[in-house]
Amino acid sequence: MAFDLNSDLGEGFGAYSMGDDAAMLDIVTSANIACGFHAGDPSIMRRTCELAVAKGVRIGAHIGYRDLVGFGRRHVAVTADELRDETLYQVGSLDVFARSAGDRVRYVKPHGALYHAASADRELAEAVLSAMAEFGGELSLLGPAGTELEAAARARGIAFVGEGFADRAYLSSGRLAPRSQPGAVLWPDDAVTQALSIARDSKAVTVDGGAVAVRATSICVHGDSPAAVEMARRIRSTLDEAGIPVGAFC
Repeated sequence: MAFDLNSDLGEGFGAYSMGDDAAMLDIVTSANIACGFHAGDPSIMRRTCELAVAKGVRIGAHIGYRDLVGFGRRHVAVTADELRDETLYQVGSLDVFARSAGDRVRYVKPHGALYHAASADRELAEAVLSAMAEFGGELSLLGPAGTELEAAARARGIAFVGEGFADRAYLSSGRLAPRSQPGAVLWPDDAVTQALSIARDSKAVTVDGGAVAVRATSICVHGDSPAAVEMARRIRSTLDEAGIPVGAFC
């Protein structure tokens, strides 16, 4: 079975850049591209889609709360209807640029606080899936397995892809450790080890030194993590050496 390697990209804004998207797109197989709500703007969306298509990388809509100041990592109180409409708006906006570049949006992945909120709240998960169903186009959902997001996707017959994180430590509950917690963000050596563990053994490290099951066929390396490009390059090389094929899930 091939393992997908994804990264959150296009997360600059205006004159501000974040991460080396061009270099990451030489390594990953799927790009979660910010749609202007937590980061990104029309020009960055266009440029990132063009780079992804040129390098044969699949395009996903990285939807988030409308929170540029907080980078989408703060909870925002929105109704289910508002979240449905904001999701549809973001996916549609990115799809225009993806099609202009010669491809289309293939999947959706929530970002930051929305990722965690929709994983735990069925009403919010349903709002995201409702927007995806309205958009159509055989979209897949990328997210944490065993959560309300997976349950909502399965209920609607929408393909779900489980995601694990190379560069983030987990809680024993299977959720990601909060970034404010010491040890929540892994450094390259540990991230490479964890990526291989997820791909080969379906297990990840917990902040207390234990292990937790992670059911995933896609591994994320955050584009804004320290040494992100080198980390992603080492992960891909390690998977290759272990005989684990790397390829897009859609």
